[in-house]
Amino acid sequence: MTRIDFYVLADGATGDRLTLACRIAERAYADGRRVLIHCPDASLARQIDRLLWTWREDSFLPHGLVGETDAALTPVLISTDGEPAAEDQVLINLSPEVPEFFARFERLCEPLDQDPLILKAGRSRWKYYRDCGYDVNHHEVR
Repeated sequence: MTRIDFYVLADGATGDRLTLACRIAERAYADGRRVLIHCPDASLARQIDRLLWTWREDSFLPHGLVGETDAALTPVLISTDGEPAAEDQVLINLSPEVPEFFARFERLCEPLDQDPLILKAGRSRWKYYRDCGYDVNHHEVR
């Protein structure tokens, strides 16, 4: 069963959910895991792609947009539709909706910041996962 973790930036924490997604991806990559970052649209996919290049000067995460990089050679992929279907280790969800393909992953990470719309959508996803019988974990991030 998929492990589901919500990472919520505390009030006053620096950054936003996108930088938090970068932090989560970096940690998963350091642990030897493959990562798929799910975005609701191409605009956000491009934004997170640019951010992964620049978010920390002393860090590099080999990443790329699905369809523009060799997926087999790229451990951090950015997708708008859950492809490639062979990815199944860590999913970082940046969509306001529950990804219909999340159950194939070992882990699902839901990064949230204090934006009221982001929190509201996150609460809805939390309830969905819980109602489906998943253990849902909460982590406050400073």
